[in-house]
Amino acid sequence: MFEDLDAAVITLDEVDRIQPDADGNRDNILMQLSRAREAQKTDTNIGIIAISNKLDYPEKMNQRVRSSFGDAELLFPPYDANQLREIMHAREDAFYEGALDSAVIPRAAALAAREHGDARKAIRILKNAGVIAEEKGDTKVREAHLEQAKHHAEADRVAEHVSTQTPHARHILLALALLTKNADPDDGEDGYRTTHVYDAYKTVCEQESTDPLKIDRVRQLLDEQAFLDIIECRRTGGGHQKAPLRPTVY
Repeated sequence: MFEDLDAAVITLDEVDRIQPDADGNRDNILMQLSRAREAQKTDTNIGIIAISNKLDYPEKMNQRVRSSFGDAELLFPPYDANQLREIMHAREDAFYEGALDSAVIPRAAALAAREHGDARKAIRILKNAGVIAEEKGDTKVREAHLEQAKHHAEADRVAEHVSTQTPHARHILLALALLTKNADPDDGEDGYRTTHVYDAYKTVCEQESTDPLKIDRVRQLLDEQAFLDIIECRRTGGGHQKAPLRPTVY
């Protein structure tokens, strides 16, 4: 595909969201690209720009991939409040003239800068604030709509993520959600051992008339969801524990 080119640069945005192959390997595409010339698949020099919001992504790469990747890391700081305000002002034309209270964009920018500095999330919050104001019949989007909009934005992010997952990854997330929904708030537990998640997952698979994966593969999928910030994961003396992030269960 690169026969007529001296060099090619391939940009992979959100590289951390590459889905694993059948063997659970998410680095396979990077391996193929970084070693394409060495494997005589092409005579073209291939460069790769891999973009991720996760600072520890290179550490999670397969060692062979990291070796062939020969990466040079560039770090870009999150957007600050002033930059986010400019970005959101550029999107004001999505609203009717005068529909935004003058304090909304500065407040939304300040919230986003304090929490994550992510322009896409900031715009999503602004959009959801407008939806909430419209649903309430308000003629203006005000600061009071922003807090509720933050929760809507997180729910949208999780829904978007879940919709792109494999069936078994969705079964695992459903198992976690059911465990959380049925948990006794007074039992003092704030997480679930992998074996408990696996039992709930097998129940979901039975209801879906599908064969469950082995527990080691389920553990890998749980680690992937933790890597994507959909669940929390920590290790204890007795093994893994997993707990859904609070905003993800609705």
